[in-house]
Parts: sequence; C-alpha cells; structure tokens
Amino acid sequence: MPINVTMPRLSDTMEQGTVVKWHVKVGDKVASGQVIADIETDKATMEQAVFDEGIIAKLVCPEGKQVKVGEVIAVLAEDGESVTDAVSASAVAPAPRGAASASAAPAPAASGASGTAPAAERTIVADVHATDITDERTRVSPLARRMASEMGVELSQIKGSGPSGRVVKRDVLLAAENRSAAVPATRTAQGSAQELVAAMPSMASAASPSVGALVHGAQSIEVPVSNMRGIIAKRLVESKQQIPHYQVTMKFSMDAVLALRGSLNEQLASMEVKLSVNDFIVRACALAMAKNPFFNASWAGDRILLHQQVNVGVAIALPEEKGGGLVVGVVKDANLKSLRQISGEIRSLGEKARTKGLSMDEMSGATFTISNLGMFGVDNFTAIINPPNSAILACGAALEQPVVRNHQLVVGWEMAATLSLDHRVIDGAMASKYLQSLKQFVEGPTMLLV
Repeated sequence: MPINVTMPRLSDTMEQGTVVKWHVKVGDKVASGQVIADIETDKATMEQAVFDEGIIAKLVCPEGKQVKVGEVIAVLAEDGESVTDAVSASAVAPAPRGAASASAAPAPAASGASGTAPAAERTIVADVHATDITDERTRVSPLARRMASEMGVELSQIKGSGPSGRVVKRDVLLAAENRSAAVPATRTAQGSAQELVAAMPSMASAASPSVGALVHGAQSIEVPVSNMRGIIAKRLVESKQQIPHYQVTMKFSMDAVLALRGSLNEQLASMEVKLSVNDFIVRACALAMAKNPFFNASWAGDRILLHQQVNVGVAIALPEEKGGGLVVGVVKDANLKSLRQISGEIRSLGEKARTKGLSMDEMSGATFTISNLGMFGVDNFTAIINPPNSAILACGAALEQPVVRNHQLVVGWEMAATLSLDHRVIDGAMASKYLQSLKQFVEGPTMLLV
C-alpha cells in the first residue's frame, strides 16, 4: 500500500507551503527521519523529513509550486511494492477530510490489473467520508502496522509521534524495546514463549504514553507531572517553536553596584530593608525599556503592540515540595518605582509564591522578564522567552576576577547577562542599543536613585 507524504504544518500560522528543493528523486530508497525536501513556510525555510521507510514512487509537487497544508507532495512505495503499483494505488487512497467524494473515486489501475479497487477497500473509503472518522490506516503507517503484527505489539497502546499522531516505525520499535525491558529477568529465563507473548500487551498498556522518552534497559521511577509543570512545559515548547529566538550577551562591571548596595544596606539596616543585586537589575532594565520601547512590545501577527506600562516579570523558583518549576511574579510600573519599592515587592512575591502561591493578577501583565541564577553560582546561561514578551534577560553571578580597568589589570566584579530576543520584533542593532542603555544604568547606579 503506498504512503502519501503531505505538506506539513510547520508553524502556527502556516496554511500553505512551497517545495523549494527536492533532495531525492524517483527510485531513491529513503529511511525514517531522512530529509527529502526544503519547505518554505510563511516564516522560514525548513527541512521536511519522512516518517516511513520506502522508495520514492512519485514527486507530486514540483519545485517552486505552492500547495496547501495537508495536500500530497510525494508518494512512497513500501518494501516489496513496485513504484508503478504505488503510483497507481495512491490514486485510490482516502482523500483528506472534507474533500469532495469524487476525490475518493478509484483511478484506472496499472496495466494488467483490475480497473477498480476491491469492494472492501471502496467500502472503507466511503465510510471514512460518510462519518468523518479516521480509520486505522490513516493513523498507522503500513510499515508500522506490519511490524506491530510481527512483533506482537498492541497498536492501540502506542501514542504516535508522526504527523497528526500517526504511529510510525520508531514508535513500534520503542514500544517493543520498553515492553521487553519491563519483563522480569526470572520470567524471561523461566517462562515459556507463550507466557511472555501473553504478558506483552498488558505490559505495553502500563507503559508511559510518552514511550519515546524512556531509556531502554534503565530502571526508572515514574513521577506524575503537576498541572503547573504541564503548563510550563506546554508554554515553553510553544515559545521555542513559534518565536524565532536569538541571543546577545554583554558583560557589565558590577563594582559600582556592589559598592552602592553595601552603602545603602548599611543605612537601611535599621528599617530592616536589604537591597539585592537583582533589585538594581530590575530597576535598570525598566529604565532601559522606557528608553527602548520595542523591548516593551509584543508581536501581534500583522502588527507590533508597544505597551504603555513597563511591567517586569521576575522568575521565581518554587521548592520541590511545591512541585518545583518556575512562576513569574510581576512588578508593575517598575520604571516608576524606587529601588526600595521594587525590593519590597520582589521579596513579597517570592515569599508568597513559595508558600500560599501567587494570584493570577500577580503573575499576569509582564512585558519583559528577568531570570537570575547568579545566587546559585551560575556564571552564564540563556533563557526561553515568556510569551507574549519579546525579550528575557538571563543574569549570571557577579564574579570577582581579573579585569582591565583604565588600561590596568586589576581585580574587579563582572556579570554576564544574555538577552533572548524575538527577531520578529527586535533586531540585533536594537538589542545592542538596549544593552548599552542597561550598561549605563548598571555601571552608573546612582542614576537608579532618581
């Protein structure tokens, strides 16, 4: 049975794509995961891989042609199937949902074959269009189905990793490997082959749905994913997939900040106020945002929204007993608040996040985010943008090290900060201007007091 390769949806807004270049030709044998074409979307040119093994029987879409998502662009012949038969049979394969019934009509067969598809196959095609239910052939690749049958793997227990959740070869192999690992060694040594085969389906059903994440042969402890962790995972995956990230790093001299912080904390000690380095960074970022408005903006598809409120989100790590993970507490109008006000709000947000939990209002409205791992000794890292922000600043530790000051080698304090940026909103030149503004505030911190 032929395998249709369709135009994939490679971005959230993609409705059609163009095959820029084919990397294969008719008759080439391809493996699962092999790149066969370059596809141009509405945002970028990306590689298209196949999820099945086979032989290229037909390149339906010529280079340079634009086709809609879901339309067939190539046809693969399975092992043991001739290219001619695959091309002929592909014409009678079920059409995409919503297609006119005429599109499912069988085409003339190849020379020497019957002129119509078997009655059973025609019935299945009709049922698919009549009820709009996808039958197993559209959820499981032919190769994966055959392998599952031969290996005794229950297809209903496998979550597919192919397009639209389709079960492909690698899913069957992983399911078989993990099932084998789950069989106790004594059972493997003493039990009969019949007993092992009988036990396999139940073991496969007990496996994690994300079977591809398991390590063959390793003993594991299953840890349930909390709702918060699940939401964090979903949002970060969406962020990396949908936002074109790039990073820019700059080092800052922290000598003046540390000196000013020490002096202010001495004077404020009687009021039980203790400023942190992060408080200075939040204030500096907010003032730099006010000078560089596109750092206080969001991408909105056909326009960019320049926000009128400077709200800085601060990433807060939660303790393990609270499920771990991160939440973002928001300091609103941060450019209009003093260091003392910012310090009080951040401390209050942190304590509440780790005990009672933050309200939706306290976690919403951020227009820029700061993630600081300096207190954990991390000297440099990159962070993932927190949508709908266009930037996030990852701050490392202020480290005492040899530096050059006024053409002299001395010991000084330095901090590396890395911006992750949405290239749709902020380009490299804009990033450099923002970092220059931030550098002025950090290295001249008395400006943060007025």
